[in-house]
Amino acid sequence: MHIESLKTFLIGKWCLLEIQTNTGLIGIGEGGVHGFPQSVKATLDSLEKFLVGKNPMEIEHIWQTIYRFAHFRGAVITSAISAIDIALWDIKAKYFQVPIYELIGGKTRNKTRLYMHINGETIDDLCNDAKKALAKGFTAVRFETTPDEYYNLNVDDKLTQSAERVAAVRETVGNDIDVCVEIHRRFSIPETVTFANMIQQYRPFFLEDPIIPDSLESMASLVNRINIPVATGERFHTIYEFRELLQMRGADYIRPDLCLAGGITNCKKIAAIAESFNIGVIPHNPLSPISTAACVQLDASIPNFILQEYTGEAEPPKNKMVKAPLVLENGYLIVPETPGLGIELNKEYLLKHESDPPEITTPMAPDGSVVDW
Repeated sequence: MHIESLKTFLIGKWCLLEIQTNTGLIGIGEGGVHGFPQSVKATLDSLEKFLVGKNPMEIEHIWQTIYRFAHFRGAVITSAISAIDIALWDIKAKYFQVPIYELIGGKTRNKTRLYMHINGETIDDLCNDAKKALAKGFTAVRFETTPDEYYNLNVDDKLTQSAERVAAVRETVGNDIDVCVEIHRRFSIPETVTFANMIQQYRPFFLEDPIIPDSLESMASLVNRINIPVATGERFHTIYEFRELLQMRGADYIRPDLCLAGGITNCKKIAAIAESFNIGVIPHNPLSPISTAACVQLDASIPNFILQEYTGEAEPPKNKMVKAPLVLENGYLIVPETPGLGIELNKEYLLKHESDPPEITTPMAPDGSVVDW
């Protein structure tokens, strides 16, 4: 068996991949740099010549060959490798007629617990969305604390309004639901320390990326100054970044993105590194149903899985991108028993609905400087 061709689909911020073999087996994957999906597509197109004719079963060898080529690496490269890796695992598992998790250690659980994104410009909107999530059976919710145009507020207003949103959601969902607080890198270290003291009484499950995570040392310093768990790692794309973060005690939970951090192959290694530090894994997943399916395969196979990010897949275009979604029951995704990823692309829909990538709309502060989005 050998790889015969690659096909990519650009659907807004999503870059999907299909790998065809000469036997008719098809694997699907996804690249995760959703701000620049056209760059991931270009990288995948450039790798087709190398991949055609290769044995799709030699996943680690193909992974290492691409990663070590030409000295230069980065998020776009590992995003393309991730898409290829997920698709190759899909092919291999279909060849053996088993789910992917059976090839990477076997199943450790029957379903994966989700946290659902809730949204709302006002506190009332946010709380109403939280009620909808509870009605659907979700046992954990996640939301952004900062109000719209937070960058136009002074520090006291920004922190006060953010804390009010946390308090309102906690009051709405009660004590039996886990509340995950997303800050999206919008605070400084001093702001986060103050904010953590303000909301500690509401017992957040975690604060996600309160500061820009590029400096591991800064994140570790912050973690040691507050009493709320910190989750980070969605921007990281190598085992080395995660290892060094954990060596510095810079996270209480890690958030690898399977479509950015090297696919199933590399994220299985990242999860093992985290396990050695007694750290749980909460995979990042803002992407399509392909990303979700890949995450569930990893979640099912690791002992230190905690929660799975989920944005919902009942509305278009997500509910049109695959022929049948994974089964959602009371806030859990059921681990599929079908071969491979457990899903199939709806190529007819994808071919008709390819669309342009998002425009760059980074916000500006009142003084004209760029703020982190």
